Amino acid sequence: MPLLDHFHPPLLGTRHWEGFHGWWSAAMAASLNEHLPEEYFAEFQVTLGTRIEVDVATFSEDSEHESSDGNGGGTAVQTLTWAPPTATAIMPAVFPDIFEVRIFSNMTGPALVAVIELVSPGNKDREEARRAFATKCAAYLQQGIGLIVIDIVTSRHANLHDELIALLGHGERFAFPSSTPLYATAYRPAHRHKRNEIDLWLETLEVGKPLPVLPLAIRGLGYLPVNLEETYMEARQRGRVG
Repeated sequence: MPLLDHFHPPLLGTRHWEGFHGWWSAAMAASLNEHLPEEYFAEFQVTLGTRIEVDVATFSEDSEHESSDGNGGGTAVQTLTWAPPTATAIMPAVFPDIFEVRIFSNMTGPALVAVIELVSPGNKDREEARRAFATKCAAYLQQGIGLIVIDIVTSRHANLHDELIALLGHGERFAFPSSTPLYATAYRPAHRHKRNEIDLWLETLEVGKPLPVLPLAIRGLGYLPVNLEETYMEARQRGRVG
């Protein structure tokens, strides 16, 4: 079942890419959970960062509930009454869209050990959004967390792997050899011979072509294969896409 273009007609206007990204994230999480040991589990998370609107004060006000003795039958929540001084400045911020599969280890309490990122159009839209996405990925790698990034967004042409490589200070040496808008990449942080390294697997994707299998490095466990084609097919079938 080949890769479709989810961001142009005929799919655009008849299916929502957000829904498909959610289905695909769920399919990958379910597939991983079938193969992970009992001490590990995978979850998927979908958050559209540009829709973060509630500030702390509003959250505190909206979170008040009557106690179980009151008419509401809820649980009492104590809100903080101390107010900080006026902020020195208000700085613009970018809250990136999140379509992630997160793998956790339960051996010492839930600890993040690997991540799969599905790129959204918003992640590729503006320079600050691309930088925010690359910074998040760099933070995972610097914590020794294995990472896969999948980009099937045809409506934007930036390459976030290349943005990540530039952020890590490696220039063009480890970037894709040419302008590559669709791709899937895997990263494994490692410490060898008294130095830190990151193993890379780079795959170019193409509409109409099948998807590859990538290795997901799971800290403390090893590798699991992530069959992008198989999970993509499941997402298409469950979402009735194509």
